[in-house]
Amino acid sequence: MELGALVAQLLATPLDAAPGVAAWMEAHRQARAGLSPVDAAILGGAAADRLAYAFAAGYAAALHALCPSLPDGALVAFCATEAGGVHPRAIATRLDGAGPAATVTGHKRFVTFAEHADTLLVVASEGAGADGRNRLRVAVVAARGPGVTLSPLPPTPFTPEMGHAEVTLDAAPALEVLPGDGYARYLKPFRTIEDVHVHAALLGHLAAAARRGGWPQPFQERVLAGISAVRALSAADASAPGTHLALAGALATARGLVEESGAFWAGGDPALAARWERDRVLVMVAEKARVARTTAAWSRIDAPQD
Repeated sequence: MELGALVAQLLATPLDAAPGVAAWMEAHRQARAGLSPVDAAILGGAAADRLAYAFAAGYAAALHALCPSLPDGALVAFCATEAGGVHPRAIATRLDGAGPAATVTGHKRFVTFAEHADTLLVVASEGAGADGRNRLRVAVVAARGPGVTLSPLPPTPFTPEMGHAEVTLDAAPALEVLPGDGYARYLKPFRTIEDVHVHAALLGHLAAAARRGGWPQPFQERVLAGISAVRALSAADASAPGTHLALAGALATARGLVEESGAFWAGGDPALAARWERDRVLVMVAEKARVARTTAAWSRIDAPQD
């Protein structure tokens, strides 16, 4: 979609106050079919009546950007984190067998939207390679299929509507094993891709709220500029240090807009203002990992060239 058309549609997007995240995700899936993932994130964020639903739009879009082969309407959850974290060494979940006989066995600790997904992308190990490193792949598993148990976790203090679950897999059939290395092709770039699309949705949410609330036009313009920046980054190489540096700047801009918006939220509906104040800490989740990514990017840029 051309940027001008996107902005016009964004500013005219009606509010969708669907009762529950599952219903909202289904409505979003139908409404955004055929759009690029980043545009689906932006317009989904604009339609959301709360930050949790905006995050849902961005998260879903990020997974479709990560795996373009996924069916357009699939509702997907990414299963990576285990008891030891998300580092490749920590992945103990096993991928056994090959082809139609492939199965997945293991336990994932904290899976966002697992209860609402129809498809799971599961990071699993094929065992150690000749170099001793864990060889990872990503398997596609039916979320309600045999061998899959979902255990809902208590709501988080912010965006409690999002929902998380533990996922236990006991020889769960792999519908497909995605091509490419599970770490380099999927696990490593996902944080970058997720940041781009979730912040696209966040800024879409802010832009629509500002339009409906009659917030100052200069603020609205800066939000639209932020949307343009993250939209451009959605097409950049998610592994390149230059992308990470530009993304760090774009996310800093977004955080500034979130802070500035607090006064505008406070001047409107008290219930909406209270919910925004409760949920806006979501923006700072995983900030330590972002700082480490930016530091590593500067190190790569500054390293002597042969």
